[in-house]
Amino acid sequence: MDDPKRILTTHAGSLPRPNALLGLLQAIERGAPYDRREFEAAVRRAVRDVVERQCEIGIDIVDDGEESKVSFVAYVNDRLGGFESRGLLERSSFAGSREHLQFPEFYRAAQQGPGTNAGTAIRHMVCTGPITYVGHRQLQADIENLKAALKGKDVVGAFIPSTSPANVERWQTNEYYPTQDEYLLAIAEAMRVEYRTIVEAGFLLQIDDPSLATYYTRHPEATVDESLAWGRTRIEVLNHALRGIPPEKIRYHTCYGINMGPRTSDLEMSHLAKLMLEINAGAYSFEAANPRHEHEWKLWKDVKLPEGKRLIPGVVTHTSVLVEHPELVADRIVRFAEVVGRENVIAGADCGFATHPSATPEIHPTIAWAKLRSLVEGARLASERLWKKAG
Repeated sequence: MDDPKRILTTHAGSLPRPNALLGLLQAIERGAPYDRREFEAAVRRAVRDVVERQCEIGIDIVDDGEESKVSFVAYVNDRLGGFESRGLLERSSFAGSREHLQFPEFYRAAQQGPGTNAGTAIRHMVCTGPITYVGHRQLQADIENLKAALKGKDVVGAFIPSTSPANVERWQTNEYYPTQDEYLLAIAEAMRVEYRTIVEAGFLLQIDDPSLATYYTRHPEATVDESLAWGRTRIEVLNHALRGIPPEKIRYHTCYGINMGPRTSDLEMSHLAKLMLEINAGAYSFEAANPRHEHEWKLWKDVKLPEGKRLIPGVVTHTSVLVEHPELVADRIVRFAEVVGRENVIAGADCGFATHPSATPEIHPTIAWAKLRSLVEGARLASERLWKKAG
């Protein structure tokens, strides 16, 4: 993407789904019977509508809203062979974490509220044989649905998210491979099929990897150094899975998860930034709009952004129902642009806005779309400042 003489806009992937589709996704997630043709038709309509909505708002780099997926991780339950379901598992992303330990009263009170993933039921998948990629039909449907929805649309680009090997490793249990390293590598080799297919279809590949940022929070027994060592090993495996794919075709997203809580135990970006840049991607998407991390733009004064790389800082957040004023969005964009160069900044969102169909939405759909409108207007204001200032 050449410099368009303005700040481009995008988001983190997951967007609101229509109610009719949510019911079908919940059935799939529980392993209940459903009408596949009804589901496929509902997904096609939802992708068409969500692309139309993004274009109407003015998002430059769009996606399919992840409309077909039960979640950004659990969708692989039906795309990876070698696993079997062991029933439903209720699992909170932050149970037993530093957050829960520091604020137990808050999390007990908020257990059924939005943004906590409390009581989310997912299929418990266990690896019992060699891992293979078997999701070709579902992936091809995602590709064809997005291509059809983009016909006649004027966009700068389009991306398809795909989960990282580390996320699969975290949520699925290994009973087959002798070591965790072998298990992780097998996941990576299987997911590589999806990664390559997305890029070969002409789309940008987005790797979703909140595990890099959340490992420290979720493992109170681990030090910062131990968490970074864990992350570095997973990055090596991810880069192995991405080998041969041009970095400019890859964008990487990490975040601190769906947790509208105090967030005092988040690993600071000062620890993560250089590690994140070791990933063979062309752009990096991360949280920068929520109050716990908004100040971290300053660290990019000292962290050297490699040539040809771009940042996609979140300038609207999923951690608050307040709709950011466009002037504030513009301020956030300008800060990054003045540090790393306006040509190296794409305005994004902290995280997705509809991550799990069974969980209470952290952000109501009407608010999510209002935030994206503010993002686009803020980028317009920032562009006026940045290009006017340059003469």
